Amino acid sequence: MNNYTDILRQHRLKATPQRLEIANALHTNGHMTIESLYEVMLKKFNSISLATIYKNINLMLENAFIQEVKIPNEKSVYELTKETHSHVICRQCHTIQDIVLDLSQTAQLASQASHFKIDKADLVLSGLCQKCQQL
Repeated sequence: MNNYTDILRQHRLKATPQRLEIANALHTNGHMTIESLYEVMLKKFNSISLATIYKNINLMLENAFIQEVKIPNEKSVYELTKETHSHVICRQCHTIQDIVLDLSQTAQLASQASHFKIDKADLVLSGLCQKCQQL
């Protein structure tokens, strides 16, 4: 298990056993829904409530320890905050992968076309993963 105590404190969060386990689950499993995170947490904390998971997720989001990935027509998933990246999702098996893309030119074109000052770009691409292409 990674030691997230100092990292949580750097994000102005108390390193509770529940938050440490959330961090470990996200590190181990990658992108997780609230429900899948809850299932993992129940194995270690058999009396933990879904409300406790939501409370911790919201605090961790507010303090930029984790980030939400909004997937069109799907439930959001959560991941540990890391370098800027985009996502690809398989529309068949729902596998999610991180991809590093430079979206600066896309953001600049969008800004010119819309007259918005673009300050954040999130991109989720969908298709078929290599494994599902072979089925």
